[in-house]
Amino acid sequence: MKYFGLLVVAAASLCAQNHDEDSIREVVRKYVDARQVIDPKAIEALFTTDADQLVSSGEWRKGRPEVVKGTVASSRNETGTRTITLEMIRFVDSNVAIADGRYDLGERHMWSTFLFKRTPEGWRIAAIRNMLPTAPAPKK
Repeated sequence: MKYFGLLVVAAASLCAQNHDEDSIREVVRKYVDARQVIDPKAIEALFTTDADQLVSSGEWRKGRPEVVKGTVASSRNETGTRTITLEMIRFVDSNVAIADGRYDLGERHMWSTFLFKRTPEGWRIAAIRNMLPTAPAPKK
């Protein structure tokens, strides 16, 4: 009977984690959609107040107002279809998650890492790190 209780707890935990993964994927989908239509209010709603974003150009946007302003500006200047395909989501604890995925924008192929925080309103983006992958260093 003791093992049955552990099994029930483990199954419930896995179901909750799968639901959280779906919720995180939904936040990323909303982020891509909001950028595509350049909707500052929708972008703002996806971030924590203290969010920051380091983009592939090296610009570091600190605080939600700067993230929104920079996101809107870069979305206006970019052409091509944007996709972010999450490949991994790891829960640091029940309220923090890291998600990594391929970020494609037209001919640019990048990598994006998101830090998510659970808030009373649901999962929100606390940080984004974008990078342009380079070839691995030669092995010595």
